[in-house]
This record gives sequence, structure tokens and C-alpha cells, in this order.
Amino acid sequence: MSLETSANLQVRARRGQQGRLLFAGVASQSIEYYDFFVYGTAASLVLNTQFFPSADPVVGVLAAFATFAVGFAGRPIGAAVFGHIGDRFGRKPALLLAILIMASSTMLIGFLPGYGTIGVAAPIILALLRILQGISLGGQWAGSTLLSIEHAPANRRGLFGSLPQVGVSVGMVAGTLVFLFMGQVTTNEQFLAWGWRIPFLLTVVMFPVAYIVHRHIEDTPQFQEVEAKLNERMRAPRSSVLQVLRQPQQVLLIAFAYLPPTIMFYVVSTGLLQYAVSDLHLAKDLMLFVVMISMAAFAAGTIFFAWLSDKVGRRWLYAAGAAVTGVWGFVMFPLAETRSFALLTLAACVGMIAVGMMFGPGAALWAEMFPTGVRYSGISLGTQLANVIGGGLAPFIMVALLAATHTTVSVGAYVALGSVLSLLALAMLRAPREVAKHA
Repeated sequence: MSLETSANLQVRARRGQQGRLLFAGVASQSIEYYDFFVYGTAASLVLNTQFFPSADPVVGVLAAFATFAVGFAGRPIGAAVFGHIGDRFGRKPALLLAILIMASSTMLIGFLPGYGTIGVAAPIILALLRILQGISLGGQWAGSTLLSIEHAPANRRGLFGSLPQVGVSVGMVAGTLVFLFMGQVTTNEQFLAWGWRIPFLLTVVMFPVAYIVHRHIEDTPQFQEVEAKLNERMRAPRSSVLQVLRQPQQVLLIAFAYLPPTIMFYVVSTGLLQYAVSDLHLAKDLMLFVVMISMAAFAAGTIFFAWLSDKVGRRWLYAAGAAVTGVWGFVMFPLAETRSFALLTLAACVGMIAVGMMFGPGAALWAEMFPTGVRYSGISLGTQLANVIGGGLAPFIMVALLAATHTTVSVGAYVALGSVLSLLALAMLRAPREVAKHA
């Protein structure tokens, strides 16, 4: 075999591996977020009556959103557990285990009897399964993201890192379509009785994705290099989680920097949905369609701004997204209150494009803040902490603010506060010399 033929085969093999990686990253992220967000949609539409019956509708909604937030409480646990697994044993086994936990817990929610059948045990078990979902997602995000970034050429890390993030919108759109379909083929009574369970049970498709990851994906070259050095030293490394937490400044700065995309994402995808249906009395299917369109805008924005970050740098682009988010929080709700489909769509889409300005460059930006040996733990802990104090509480805080102040200006101020904290944190972030590129 000639050297040229051998080189061509190696190029094809590398491209084939990259293709399988990107497929696995997008697919696993899509289905993980489908599972996680299906709960958010169900919390907005049905779980308050099925698991938290109350004479006061606001109390029922708050209870449903409280269990939505409980899932986020599990995410730092997942970040710590899977961060250690991912840094010590590889990105691939951590991702595989996270997928299996998410698939199992989501399907069990689909089978769980409601409050009317098993009483107070129903919301308790629901909360526990929601925590398992959070633990899974807390570990899965970094796994799929690092598999893409650490296989990427140095000048395309932003673009490669953004592709698994597109799975967020794919999962959300898929979940929305399933809910729209179930709304069309069932009566309201049927939907409340059993129709809402179907989206949860469809998560069975995660198991073939787990098989693909197990059989056809190799771990990243950067991790393999670090693993080889550790094996040469013939000793086990210290816990990467403990190494990161001994100098927690970087994790905390990433957490604060990541607040505006997590807040705005959930304010649009979950909070705005509930507000429009309950307070503005708009049709559920209409709002699900608006959210679905905004997810397409989010995906396009994520890919475009990630590609752009490889050309012009990540930090200032991310800062621009945070600033737009802070301003748009005050504009979005007045547009929604017109009850115009076009203006509702504009409100949601601009909010999600601003999120894409941060999600796109953000994956590579966070990865560039940590050396390979502690990277899984570092980015997991930082981003998942932000998801707890930002995304997980956002719908709950939004409903509580509206109930207390009777004005959406308070929600805009809440979004703006997250943006200010983000800009301050971005100004203080510093990447280690050995990984600082395009930051």
C-alpha cells in the first residue's frame, strides 16, 4: 500500500470518526434534553393537576415548577460524579452511563400513577425521578460537548462544540411536536388521563443511541494522552473534582457568566408558555408552536455565532449576547401582551437568538478555561451550578414575581440582573496559558 493511499485511508477514518462523534453528540444531547424539557412542558400544562391538586391554581403551578427546579438541584451532583468518571475513566463511559440513567428515569415518570391513585407518594416519587434526570443531565452535557471539542481542529473548536448544543433545540422541538400531536389526537380528558404520558414513554429511543456510543465511539485524543501519562506514573490521580474545588474561583466565575443564557432560555421555553396560556388566555397549541419556532432560531443562532467565534474570538461575542439578553427581558413581555402571533414569535425568537450568541461560543470558551485532566469536572460544575441558580429557578421566580408585583417589569429586572453579573464574571475570567486560544 502506498504512503498516499495510507494517508487517504487515515483521513477517511478520521472523518468517519468525527461524523460518528457529531451524530452521537447531537443525538444524545437531543434525546437528553427532549426528556428533560418534556417535563418542563408537562409542568406548564398538566402536572399541577395530576400530582399537585390545589384549590389555588397558582399554588399548583408553583408546586409543579418547584419539582422542575428540583431536577436542576441534581445537576451539580451529576457534574461532580460524572466529572470524576469523565476525567479519570474517559468521556465515553461517563456519557454512556448518563444516557442510560436519563432513559430509565424518564420512562418511569411516564408510568407513574398520579396523586388520585397513590396519594402523596406520587409527588414524592416524581421529585426523586426528576432528581435522577438532573443527575444524568449534569453529567451528560460535558461528555457530549468534550467528545466533540477534543476531536476538533484547534481553529474549529467553537463550531464543533456548538453542534451538540443544537441538540438542545432539537430535543425541545421534538418534545413540543409530540405534545402538539397528542393535543390533536386526544380530547382534553384523554390528554389529562393518559395522553401526557406518551412523550415520556417515547424516550425508549435513547437505548439505541447508547448502543452506538458504546460500540462505535472512541475516546478523545486529549484524554488518551493524559491517561497515558498517568499510567506511566503508575499511580491513580487525585480526584479531579477536589482539584477544581481547591481553587473554586474559575468554577464560580463560569457559573455567574452562564446565568443569562440559562435564565432567558427557561423564561422563554417554560415561563412564557405558562404566562401566555394562564394569564393572557392564549391557546396552548399556539404557544407551543411559538416556542418551537424560537427553538429553530436558537439552533441557527448557536451554530452561526459558534462559527463566528472561531473567526473573531469568543469572549466579546458572548458578552454581546449577555447585554442583548439583559435589554430584551424588558421588551419581550410587552410584545407578548399584544397577543399578536407575529409579535409573540418575535419576542421569543430574539430572546433565543441572544441565548444562541452565548451557547454557541460558550462551550469552547468554558473548555478553554481548564486543562484536560480536570476539564470535565470544571466545566460541568460551573455550568450546572449556573443551571441551578439560573435556569432551574427561572420559571418559579418568574411566576412568583408576577404574583407579587403584578407587572412583567420585575421579570425584566431579574433577567437584567443575571446579565450584569455575567458581564462582571466574564471580565474576570482567565484561561490557563496552555489552553488559552480564541478566548
